Amino acid sequence: MEQRDPLVAGQIPRLDREVRALLNAGRLPEANSLFDEVVTKVSPGADRWVRSAVLVNRAVMAWRLGRIPLALELAAEGWTDLDADRSDSPAVAQTMGSLGYLMEGIGNRRAALDMLRLSVQVARRAGNTDTLAHCLQRLGGSLNFRACSGPPAAAPAIFEEALAYLDEGLSLAKDEVMRRALMGALGRSLAGVGQLEKAEETGQETLRLASDATDMWGISVGNWVLAVVRREQDDLDEARTFASRAVTHAERINDISLLLRFSTELADICHALGDAVGEAEALRRSMTASRTARETLQEGLGQALEQRRVAVQAQRLAVAAQEAAARDPLTGLANRLGLERAAAALLESTAARGRVPWLVLVDVDWFKNVNDDAGHATGDAALREIAALLRRECRSDDLVARWAGDEFVVLLGDTGPNMDVGPNVAERIRAAVDGHDWTMVLGAVRRPTVSIGVAAGPAKLDQLFAAADMALYRAKRHGRNRVEVEPSVDEVPEIVSGN
Repeated sequence: MEQRDPLVAGQIPRLDREVRALLNAGRLPEANSLFDEVVTKVSPGADRWVRSAVLVNRAVMAWRLGRIPLALELAAEGWTDLDADRSDSPAVAQTMGSLGYLMEGIGNRRAALDMLRLSVQVARRAGNTDTLAHCLQRLGGSLNFRACSGPPAAAPAIFEEALAYLDEGLSLAKDEVMRRALMGALGRSLAGVGQLEKAEETGQETLRLASDATDMWGISVGNWVLAVVRREQDDLDEARTFASRAVTHAERINDISLLLRFSTELADICHALGDAVGEAEALRRSMTASRTARETLQEGLGQALEQRRVAVQAQRLAVAAQEAAARDPLTGLANRLGLERAAAALLESTAARGRVPWLVLVDVDWFKNVNDDAGHATGDAALREIAALLRRECRSDDLVARWAGDEFVVLLGDTGPNMDVGPNVAERIRAAVDGHDWTMVLGAVRRPTVSIGVAAGPAKLDQLFAAADMALYRAKRHGRNRVEVEPSVDEVPEIVSGN
């Protein structure tokens, strides 16, 4: 059984409270319009756990309005924001209570009851009486419904447990709306344990107070309590009248949970009276409510799944766009941006394993002549061929990139104990390009070779690149188609003569 969420004063925004009041008065179109106005607003600067409570409170209202995908979205966001470290916060207790109600609505009843019990524990630690009263009402009301729908032999004990929670809540509550909710639920528990006189008194008071406040939720529950009392007193005609009123008011406020319970009660009373027409009508209303709940939930879940599919697709497109931005479209290798993004993690992991990274800087010899003699399309084909040779000579976890134009970079991270792995890989690359059959790509045009500079050391990418570039300059100066190695980056470089 669900009712307004009286959070600590000021935590639930005023317009949210107005939406709930319109819902309980059966003014659904007005509630829906106002809800559209408030649903995108959360109090600026609100604490995280208060924001969570506001979001889940709105999820409950969206559920009542039949806007299931929005209810699920708001509940998920509020649940994500729930601050587990604030387990003594009134707002956390409220959020848990609302989540328990929603879980009950979608059929996850065991998880719902666990969440409702936890909300009471948190509310007790928080020490806020209004919050505790609210959480006790939700738990006691849910237990009432369990007792009604479960095995008859188990019902008295469940009603007794609910009665204790609701009686405590009524002793704490000051808010008039919450007091009506607690009284209505308490009346049903009293009837369940056989205290019919007290149950009738409580039901009548609930009905009187709710009528004065135009609270159709309270009117519906009060009539239900009186219907149960009259049925137990074997006054079935009057029980039918009260039950019929309970169903009518539950329909007007679109509370499917109440409608399912009350129409079932009405059908049982009509059956006991031999009123086949009334029983059939009550069962029809019950089945309609059940079908509406099922179809609404199915539609909502379907829409939620579709929204999730679209979100996943958008995420994949975003990832693909990021990957495309970091990849060279000509060769398929990482581009400069991709290298810079990935290098830091590779260098860090290499250092963490106590290994020394190597950077291999590859430059194509005489590439301008290839473009001039054979055209840029042929030059592009030659670059793609060199990229394929680089991939073939490197390991899958090496970072291979096209730096710019006809320059390529290979960053070797997991070098193992082999201290010459950088020069060895560089020599394999040089030999592969030099020995490649270029006839299909270049025809009679002069085949390209590569000059390579190699550097190692526990350094950043720019430092490794600068050292490898010095070695590459020597390779070019000393005749091209060769590999030169720069001293370790962490050493003081010496001036050395070329080979």
